[in-house]
Amino acid sequence: MPHFSVHIREEALDGTAEPKLITALTDAVGAVYGEEFRRLVGVDLIGIPQHRRGLGGSPTDKDAPLVTLSMREAAYHLPAVPDAPARLVSTITDAVAGVLGEAVRKDVIVTVVGVPEGRTGVAGTVA
Repeated sequence: MPHFSVHIREEALDGTAEPKLITALTDAVGAVYGEEFRRLVGVDLIGIPQHRRGLGGSPTDKDAPLVTLSMREAAYHLPAVPDAPARLVSTITDAVAGVLGEAVRKDVIVTVVGVPEGRTGVAGTVA
């Protein structure tokens, strides 16, 4: 299951941004893997209070989202989806900038994490 964790300044989450980010990130995965993949995507938006967010050693008021996408490692190497990691980084960045504005693009950090086979589970069973 593709899972997003998005760490972002709490003040950027204004009640209207959340559903837009969830939809845009889900659409980003669907754009790379196909529409049927959308139903598998989970998104957690984690708001960080401004005084607890820093860049370069100093507190910041920048909306500099840290986006982590985690899913099975094999999904990044499917022959039917060439260059999946690069495509994901691009579409995810586009999704975040599309919701929060182009000014945030230069500060979006995307990490694509592959989970080895046998290291995830659903309903108490290794999947």
